[in-house]
Amino acid sequence: MKSLIKWIAIGFGTGLSPVMPGTVGTLVGLPLAWGLMQIHGWAAQAIICVLLTLLSIPICEVAEKMIGGKDPGCIVADEYLTLPITVIGLANPWALLSGFVLHRIFDITKPPPIKQLQHIHGGFGITIDDFLAALIALGLNHLIFHYFG
Repeated sequence: MKSLIKWIAIGFGTGLSPVMPGTVGTLVGLPLAWGLMQIHGWAAQAIICVLLTLLSIPICEVAEKMIGGKDPGCIVADEYLTLPITVIGLANPWALLSGFVLHRIFDITKPPPIKQLQHIHGGFGITIDDFLAALIALGLNHLIFHYFG
């Protein structure tokens, strides 16, 4: 069971990419985000995203203990399970691309308040920065598609 959790945590192998494992691992979230966009009603979409985020916490917790170290780069479940947040309430397929790019920018650069959360350990600590990055990306995605799309 633990090896299955680890396999999920490393994005079915994508987190083992020698180049930009977080970005490569986030690609796993694109089908999830696309599927989310097919569900009518932002409230239902938000509930699903909360559940995916909550699922990320124990997955990342177990994998971190198995792999060792704080927030190993190969753990990407936090990235791909929070990516769908970036498209809540949006129907334009281009929102997938902008959501992906914005999510990665905010996860990599960690602007405040994301940076201040880096001291938190465990699955919650691994997931919370991606959750906030996704929320910021969601806000910007809505601005982009409200004004330009």
